[in-house]
Amino acid sequence: MTKKAPKSGPLSPSCSGGSSRNLEVAVKSSEGARRSTRLRLQPLRKPKTSPKKKSVKLRSKMPKKPPTAFFFFLEDFRKQYQEENPEVKSMREIGKTCGEKWKTMTYEEKVKYYDIATEKREEFHRAMTEYTKRMESGG
Repeated sequence: MTKKAPKSGPLSPSCSGGSSRNLEVAVKSSEGARRSTRLRLQPLRKPKTSPKKKSVKLRSKMPKKPPTAFFFFLEDFRKQYQEENPEVKSMREIGKTCGEKWKTMTYEEKVKYYDIATEKREEFHRAMTEYTKRMESGG
């Protein structure tokens, strides 16, 4: 007959025969304690605001990306759909029907919106090159 060691208090997993449950609970509780002390200490520190203010000011002058062809179609479709269905007020309904219509359209029908999108994209690229030149020159 083999003798089993008596169970006494929590031991490390290697000593207790592989039960790591007690160890995980101890780790989780200590992590929670660390997080709570971090949360209490954060408001006491001074926030670093100077780098953010500069980047926000610089980005406010940066040109915005143009919308895609689908969004130009969405503008036209929304106006037409609301005239035909004045009782529908939900943007979700309008968006769903617009997406279904876009999927069923042929390429020839979409070309008009693709042309508008490419023109706007070219304008955006010109504006971005001017913006990068200004940023490189420091102004």
